Amino acid sequence: MTLPTPLTDAMATVSPGHPTANYPGSAELPATEPTPANSDHPGAPDCRPPAGPDDHAAEPDSPTTRAAGLDGAGFGVPRSGGDTAETARAHTPTEPARPRPARGAVPVVAAGDCAPARVDEVRAVRPAVRMGGFSAVLRVGGLFTVITLAVLLFGLFALDIAVGEFRIPVGRVLDALGGGGTRAQRFVIMDSRLPRALTAVVVGAALGLGGAVTQSILRNPLASPDLLGITSGAGCGAVAAIAGMGGVGTGAAAASGISAAALAGGVLTAVLVYLLAWGPTATGDSGVMGFRLVLIGIGVNAALLSMVSWLLTRASLTDAAHAQQWLTGSLNASDWSTLVPAAIGLGLAFLVAVLSTRTLAALRFGADTARVLGVRIQTQQAILIAAAVGCTALATAAVGPLSFVGLAAPQVARRLLRTPGEPVTASALVGAIAVVGADLLARTAFPVSLPVGVVTAGVGGPFLLSLLVRTNRKATL
Repeated sequence: MTLPTPLTDAMATVSPGHPTANYPGSAELPATEPTPANSDHPGAPDCRPPAGPDDHAAEPDSPTTRAAGLDGAGFGVPRSGGDTAETARAHTPTEPARPRPARGAVPVVAAGDCAPARVDEVRAVRPAVRMGGFSAVLRVGGLFTVITLAVLLFGLFALDIAVGEFRIPVGRVLDALGGGGTRAQRFVIMDSRLPRALTAVVVGAALGLGGAVTQSILRNPLASPDLLGITSGAGCGAVAAIAGMGGVGTGAAAASGISAAALAGGVLTAVLVYLLAWGPTATGDSGVMGFRLVLIGIGVNAALLSMVSWLLTRASLTDAAHAQQWLTGSLNASDWSTLVPAAIGLGLAFLVAVLSTRTLAALRFGADTARVLGVRIQTQQAILIAAAVGCTALATAAVGPLSFVGLAAPQVARRLLRTPGEPVTASALVGAIAVVGADLLARTAFPVSLPVGVVTAGVGGPFLLSLLVRTNRKATL
């Protein structure tokens, strides 16, 4: 068999000892100089190994050829009985040792370098923070945003204390909070306005935290305590305590009775929604699915609102007026007795959420991915939902239902930090800023003082509409 002319012209000289020398039609070509590997790119480095005296005339049985495991023509046919890999590395030209990249760094290969593994520069990306067994990625931009939110919250907090019928400069407010100021200023600030401002901070943070947890678990931006029926359940329990139990709302036990009834109503509603949402999942197991929980929560919310309306029609005029005032959400009756339970609930829920940060991140990928990552989905969901329900119910029991705070705060925080999920700390800060700012507007921007729930509902309604439009556009693309 005779090989085609182009192929025979391209073959190199074959040594007598090579097996291909026995084939007829093989031709000999004049020896040519090897072309540099990067000759097509002017200025590129020459990647050829340093030429030796025997590079182009290797004998079939020479020590170099046997060590490299090649035949005389260099066709790469290993000889039997030789350690080809080790001996080849022993005769390969070596380069100077280069520094290993540090942990958490990415090697960057310079342009025009012929060796992809060569590290010419070490560039650090997101530094890590390690404390014992805890480690986290430090995002400088996100940290700066959180610090900015905290500073803004403190400024609004001080301004909320300073504004009132008896105006106090912000500097005097800070002085009084530090233990200075006159006796009259300390009385106004510490006994009258401080509990109200702290209640606004705690309630807003609790609602923002509860919304972030529920939206992360259910992977739905509309899954907030308002729409799942938790707030309506707390309101139904409070109205039942005011209107259906012989005037408990006007007695000496008003604060404790209404708060306890609201807390019980919120918890029982959450348990009812969770049990109704329990059923077969996509994998065939029993559990709670996100879309089912949202749909059942919306239905239970509508039923509870109807129950509240019915209780108001059965109540006396005085009790109905008091219940309606509570249902709008107001900070006028805030004191230390309602602040302490809400603060305890917020602290416990925040601790659970922070310790479950990795679980929340895994749940955002879906049930299948979270299960592969080793997350006990139903157990972790129950714990996180219980924490969110507890802090939300306690916040609602303290001041009444504040609409749209738990819905809007996580989404605003997510867009500020540009994170794939709802950030817990930033959501709590945005919720606190929303409630404190709404209280400040309700007392200063209108001719009469309004309940803070009216302002949150007026601002949150358009935000809900824009969120629905944006979600609908994403779903139809």
